Amino acid sequence: QVQLAESGGGLVQPGGSLRLSCAASGTIFSINAMGWYRQAPGKQRELVAAITSGDTTNYADSVKGRFTISRDNAKNTVYLQMNSLKTEDTAVYSCNVIARTGWNRGARDYWGQGTQVTVSS
Repeated sequence: QVQLAESGGGLVQPGGSLRLSCAASGTIFSINAMGWYRQAPGKQRELVAAITSGDTTNYADSVKGRFTISRDNAKNTVYLQMNSLKTEDTAVYSCNVIARTGWNRGARDYWGQGTQVTVSS
């Protein structure tokens, strides 16, 4: 199994910054991709940003130029640097990892418990 530990959420004023971290642990053979999703009240969960094992990144249009995703392969950790935060960025942010737990196991999704990000004055 793979466990994900998220940190870094909180309350910030508009225009401020936050950095989210997600560390994967457990029986990890390989990690294909890591990413962040968010869900605001009354809305569907959406992809915020993702990064592959080859460091290819993908961002939601609403966060391009403001958010940066990165990963530390040695630590099995993914980061989301969020700058110029807006009130509409308020949501629960969840880490997602696509990983294999053995050479003979297929890749599957693992999810963190979620961390609240609130942007408010």
